[in-house]
Order: sequence, then C-alpha cells, then structure tokens
Amino acid sequence: MNEINLPRAVIFDWDNTLVDSWPPIQDALNTTFRAYGLPEWSMEETRAKVRHSMRDSFPQLFGDTWEQAGEVFYARYAEIHAEAVKPAKGAADLLAYLVGQGVYLGVVSNKKGDYLRAEAEQLDWAKHFGCIVGAFDAARDKPDPAPVDMALAPGGIPRGPDVWFVGDADIDLTCGVNAGCVPVLIRPEAPSVGEFPHHPPAHHFVSCAQLCNFLQTM
Repeated sequence: MNEINLPRAVIFDWDNTLVDSWPPIQDALNTTFRAYGLPEWSMEETRAKVRHSMRDSFPQLFGDTWEQAGEVFYARYAEIHAEAVKPAKGAADLLAYLVGQGVYLGVVSNKKGDYLRAEAEQLDWAKHFGCIVGAFDAARDKPDPAPVDMALAPGGIPRGPDVWFVGDADIDLTCGVNAGCVPVLIRPEAPSVGEFPHHPPAHHFVSCAQLCNFLQTM
C-alpha cells in the first residue's frame, strides 16, 4: 500500500462492516418471504443479495405490496436485532482510536435509521458518531452521495479525498466513488481479479482490527 495520511473523516457502512448482523437480517427476510409464499434464502444467498435499501430492493421482490412486506420485515427485525447484533472483530478499538485521533466519524447504511441508532446505543457507540444515516433519512439512499452529505454535515466536512468510505460490499465502494471519497473494502476475502471493474477499492483490509493496526503504524 502506498503511504497515506490519516483521513479527516471516515464514513462507515454498518452491517457486516462494524457489526455482524447477518443472522437477524436473514431471520427477518425469511419471515417475510414465508408470509408472502416466497422461497427462503440461505445464509449464502442473503450475504450475496442484500445490498440495496428496502425502497430500492423490496419493489423487485414484492411488487406493489413492498411497503406492507417491509412492515413484516421490520416487525420481526425489531424483535430480535438489538441483542442479536454483535461488534465485528476489532471494531470497538478502531472507533476508539479514530476518535482519539480527532477523526470525524459517521455511518451511512441502507438499514432503517431508527434501528441503526438503537443498535449503536446498545453497543455504546452512538457517542462516536457525528451522524448516523440510514435508509429514508436522506433524499436518496446509498449509493447516491446524498446520505454521505448528511453524515458529514454536523462536522462541517465536505466530501472529498480526505474522507474514507469504509464498507464490505460493492455498493459501499460505489457510494464512496460517487461521493468523491476514498473507497475502502473490509472483508476477509481479497478482491478477485475484475470483481470491481468500475469502482475498485483503494485499500483492502481483512478486518477492522487490521485497519486499526495499519492506521496506528502510519
């Protein structure tokens, strides 16, 4: 990796970047699929297919009944999410380090904002973030840059090359590029050749712990 400066701000994706939330997401999705007589998804399918916000993805799955399906999903998710969501390895240390260095932090996720903020409170992480932006909070959802602007606004920081967008999926890299920020990929698997032809990550880390170690040695 090329030598770089500590970013002025870091915008994080939430699910499976800072927290492990696949089990409650899969549970709530399959509860909804059963209610509408649709095939359930395996964990592998859930990981592969869950990317976009509900208002962008549910119309394709449920047609004109997508809003009612969304109510079924969130009713189930509300029952189980707060206790089921767990910190990703090294996430707590990463956030504490960045805050200690004076780096502004925000969250941009396609999960509904109320649930994001409840989970952040449950983990005692809400204090770290200037703004936590979820689906429907901004005029448009990720990968549009609108939620990035909202997340950065309390810090008075414009989006640009001194802002990192950190996430685990292609939509996060796309959002980072759309916002003119540095796209950073966190996931165990390295990018395969040609996997991200239009929006490749500027950096890849296998975990929050590895990213934290990298920043501490800069």
